[in-house]
Amino acid sequence: MPRGDAASRLELARGLLRGMEDRAAGVRPQDAVAASDDQVLPVAAPLAALLPSGGLRRGSTVALPDAVGATSLMFALLAEASTGGAWAGVVGRPALGLLAAVEAGVRLERLALVPEPGRDLLAVLVALLDGMDVVVVADAVRAGVRAADRQRLAARARQRGAVLVSLGPWPGADTELSCTDARWGGLGAGVGRLRARRARVLVRGRGGIARARSAGMLLPASGGRVAPVAEPWEIRPVPIRAAG
Repeated sequence: MPRGDAASRLELARGLLRGMEDRAAGVRPQDAVAASDDQVLPVAAPLAALLPSGGLRRGSTVALPDAVGATSLMFALLAEASTGGAWAGVVGRPALGLLAAVEAGVRLERLALVPEPGRDLLAVLVALLDGMDVVVVADAVRAGVRAADRQRLAARARQRGAVLVSLGPWPGADTELSCTDARWGGLGAGVGRLRARRARVLVRGRGGIARARSAGMLLPASGGRVAPVAEPWEIRPVPIRAAG
């Protein structure tokens, strides 16, 4: 998005919504997402097994704290939902890798980007929550979003049946997902290629999660998507391709 003044940034967010509404008007009803009426948006199967609702519960807030794998987790959350027909927006992430998003399964035609919302971050988020199924905001706390503002945004998500995802900390989030024990596989003795990252995904929070849950996953697996890892945690190494 080109840099501009406050009015142009806000108009961009509203324009994204109008454009998506126009495109959605041409979709046949049987092709549209049933999730507009459902309470849960789908996620990749390995993550669905960890979440108490089996997906992203509408009206909830989800935090992906600053840690290795946070962006891959975001893509994994958006992929199934966008494939199913949900609309998603990502705010405040100018360096977002669109190729990585495609490899993870995200449908770019259902993804709106506002890379630099500037001082109108709150207004842009409100506009997107009014029309999107999933809205991701990057580094909201660092951008100065106060506790009262977070509460208002969470309330807006509940009212509109949207899912608000924070790429970064979000105190009071309904659900928090994070990666631990992340290890890349594929390299050895100075040769080979990075093929997959093994990690343990930890889910904790409210809304039916009595205690933290975790599972081993490939995030991303070869090809960019998320895949389960056989338990116990000790797993076979990723094959190495010799140089040349």
